[in-house]
Amino acid sequence: MTGKISLDTNAVIGLFRNDPRITKIIASYSTICLPVPVVAELLYAARNSHRVTDNLKTHNEFIESCSILNITKETADRYSMLRLQLKQKGRPIPENDLWIASLCLEQSVPLCTEDAHFDSIDGLVIVR
Repeated sequence: MTGKISLDTNAVIGLFRNDPRITKIIASYSTICLPVPVVAELLYAARNSHRVTDNLKTHNEFIESCSILNITKETADRYSMLRLQLKQKGRPIPENDLWIASLCLEQSVPLCTEDAHFDSIDGLVIVR
């Protein structure tokens, strides 16, 4: 196992569904990180489900086992630059994904995701 990897929400869902490809990727890293917007999306998904109690328990246990990437002033500065760059390229992405990318860039952590729009972000290391 080597280093850190950050997970996008779709990677966490893949892990919860025992996707062998996602499980193999994650198993090769010593530290699993979750950007705080991913934490929010996971908690929302649990609360918006038909099995709120069970899903909140599962999601919270997983969240507690990960290293959380929190938003700082530096993250906000990086976000503003990244959002402007993507606007100028004509390639905007969803707001939460801007925060996720900004945190991964700030922390120099690769991102495991299924979302192709992250490919437009210079310097972001994507793991698939």
